[in-house]
Amino acid sequence: MRGKTAHVEVMLRNRILTIVSELLLTAGVLVLLFLGWKLWWQDSVAANQQTAAASSQSKEWIDDYDHRKPAVPPDRYNPPVGVAPAAGTGFAVLYVPRFGDDYRRNIAEGFGDQVLNSFDLGIGHYPGTQMPGELGNFAVAGHRSAYGGAMHWIDKLQPGDPIIVQTADGWYTYRFRSSELVEPTEVEVVLPVPRQPDAEPTKRTITLITCHPLYSSDERWVAYGEFESFASLDKPPAEVAPLLNQ
Repeated sequence: MRGKTAHVEVMLRNRILTIVSELLLTAGVLVLLFLGWKLWWQDSVAANQQTAAASSQSKEWIDDYDHRKPAVPPDRYNPPVGVAPAAGTGFAVLYVPRFGDDYRRNIAEGFGDQVLNSFDLGIGHYPGTQMPGELGNFAVAGHRSAYGGAMHWIDKLQPGDPIIVQTADGWYTYRFRSSELVEPTEVEVVLPVPRQPDAEPTKRTITLITCHPLYSSDERWVAYGEFESFASLDKPPAEVAPLLNQ
């Protein structure tokens, strides 16, 4: 009788272990499915919506340009400088041809979740840093992965690549120069002259910042560019002009 009871207990224990294993396996599959949704599906949907929102904003500024066209052509080397808007407000569109023909993202003031995780925005401007075309450092940030991955391809930039910022005033063309990996605490990269707290800026620069490596936030990938020229909205840079009708 004892042998039979022991056998039943073993069978019951094995059955329980089988059920637990199946539950754990199911939970693991669900976690993987969730991560797949989070990192691929949601990222893809967000990217498409961010692109659409930026395209709409870009077109709106261009369509409105004829009604406020300046009487005097702008100086390509001394561009107009806008005023930073309220937090969370979009004020520019970023074009980086190296990131793909369909790449464009709205830039908004601040870099909290309401900007970086937004399905309409995606790029945040560091408050207190310079505005497009201003002497000093126009510093912006975006996710490397998830929520549209606005800076997903930052490692593909090559020296001389255009980094183009559009505002209601016109087109600001910067050229990529260099990049580096830094610790998250190295905030000196957003200074008017990156890493030089006591220096007075003599150049107009742009800094793009995102997490590194992919799917991690251990470090920051920082890409630097220098201002090249400004053009009115009716004269888009050659690298952007073919993209505007897409």
